[in-house]
Amino acid sequence: MPQPFVAYLRVYEPLSALDAPLADQVRKALEDGVLSRADVGARERELWLRSQLARPRRLLPGERSDGRVAPDAPFDVMTISPAEVPGEVGPGPLVCPLDLRARSAAALVGFLATATGPLLEQAVAAEPEDVRSRASAVMAELTAGAVHVISTTWTVPLPWFALVEPEARRIVLAPRSDPERQVSWRVSMADARARVARAHRVVTGALGEAGPAKVLQDTGRWLDHFAPDSAVELDYGGLVQLIDDQDLLEDSSATDVNAIVDALETGDTEEVALRYERLREFWGELARRERHG
Repeated sequence: MPQPFVAYLRVYEPLSALDAPLADQVRKALEDGVLSRADVGARERELWLRSQLARPRRLLPGERSDGRVAPDAPFDVMTISPAEVPGEVGPGPLVCPLDLRARSAAALVGFLATATGPLLEQAVAAEPEDVRSRASAVMAELTAGAVHVISTTWTVPLPWFALVEPEARRIVLAPRSDPERQVSWRVSMADARARVARAHRVVTGALGEAGPAKVLQDTGRWLDHFAPDSAVELDYGGLVQLIDDQDLLEDSSATDVNAIVDALETGDTEEVALRYERLREFWGELARRERHG
């Protein structure tokens, strides 16, 4: 079975920066064994399907039918070494709790805000207001006030590339079915915050506060929830299964987005148009695959 077609933006905080009880949960997870980057997509899919196939169906992964957290609810953590991140981060270990229950709750709130009619009735068994209340309560349990992972399906929001240094790309051209296949970037929190702030200022001045500027603003606010000596990772995740080796090698998305920010700052509209067209061609192919299955 292929990996889910999901891309990720993750924050890895120093374990020493976490407050209890989260720090205690993370320490236990580290003792039990961390989750590898290659296994994340399949693990999240497994936990979600398990909750939906249970009888009665669970609203969220890791909970009982009455909404309480199950005593054996999984708590998964990823970790990286400060040595794997350009810039000043740490001390190690740098840890990223998956926050799957809270992330599922946030997705559910978003679904309730947009879904109507038969789709809503089939997907949610309880009254929407009850579901919204339960999901909001789960999100409020986050000690940092934000999840450590945000994700998207079938694409990467282009403003995310403004956070990373293009030359810092990590690429592994394993076979498409191999979960070790990857494209990712890592950056220190200090650099990520500086880059997103500058991009937001430039894009807002050139294009206004909607669209890309809003994504940059929301991303910057999200980053502000975490320790300043954390690391940030942009990971194509399962999207690499959809892109052949040559296209991955020639992918210039991070370079193009950063060049667009530079060009907007200098008023070079021709450069903006050229770079945007290249991005549209690359990511438009994935969009077509999503529409046509």
